[in-house]
Amino acid sequence: MLRLQNQYLSIGIKPMGAELCSVRHTNGIEYMWQAEAAWPKHSPVLFPIVGTLVNNTYYYQQQAYHLPRHGFAREMRFMPTLLSETEALFTLCSNANTLAVYPFHFRLHLHYHLHHDTLTCTYMVENTTDTEMYFSIGGHPAFAVPLLSTEQYSDYQLRFSETEPLLRWKLNNGLLRNDTEPVTGQVGNSLPLQPSLFYEDAIVLKYLQSDIVSLLNTDASHGIDFRIKEFPHLGIWGAKDAPFVCIEPWCGHADPVNHAQDITQKPGIEKLEANGFWQRGWTARFF
Repeated sequence: MLRLQNQYLSIGIKPMGAELCSVRHTNGIEYMWQAEAAWPKHSPVLFPIVGTLVNNTYYYQQQAYHLPRHGFAREMRFMPTLLSETEALFTLCSNANTLAVYPFHFRLHLHYHLHHDTLTCTYMVENTTDTEMYFSIGGHPAFAVPLLSTEQYSDYQLRFSETEPLLRWKLNNGLLRNDTEPVTGQVGNSLPLQPSLFYEDAIVLKYLQSDIVSLLNTDASHGIDFRIKEFPHLGIWGAKDAPFVCIEPWCGHADPVNHAQDITQKPGIEKLEANGFWQRGWTARFF
């Protein structure tokens, strides 16, 4: 594990999946879920798809390709290509194995940067071929809830920077249904956390107005301000009755149940021109 550190934060990142595994503050709090039995991940990157495909299959130029939920990048080793006390850059390049399931040449970079009490994670995609490239990308960081042993899960809430209706797109075997329903328990711009929120899989929210989602304890004395402005969709998830919550900024989402599986027509897909460059990022302030 590689470590970055400044006067506020110390973070750990594994080259496998360029996965953020630890965020420890000088206040003594470890903010990341520690990949225990309920879910053996910390913060996987979702690429080149987010969510599930119909029959785990998509078509490009009439050729069928197969990808598991959330794609392959989280299971591949990235190369550290830049490392300093407060910055790290990790790179994954297309190869024979990726081309067998995803027919585009690419370079995927994850850049982590510490500044004061804030961590920025930037995703950069390079299309290194002479045709258009189609992809989705997203984060999946899991934060410990509660953050202190003296607290309970129900002492926490998610607070959105705007008051807006939280309408979740329901999932059917990982695919998006065509209907929405209000998220149970919303109070103004806050969503009190209860394990039952995730008994029917993730909460999928599309096109939020809020730029920031905060994870806060009862008196807001500690938590996380998570800036998602550059991502059109948000997933919120936790394993059943497990002490964590994932706040997931997405460019893309699962297939609708009736999707025809052509990746060029996939709702939410990103299209990158030949030899093009794409960049989005999130920031999290820990206190």
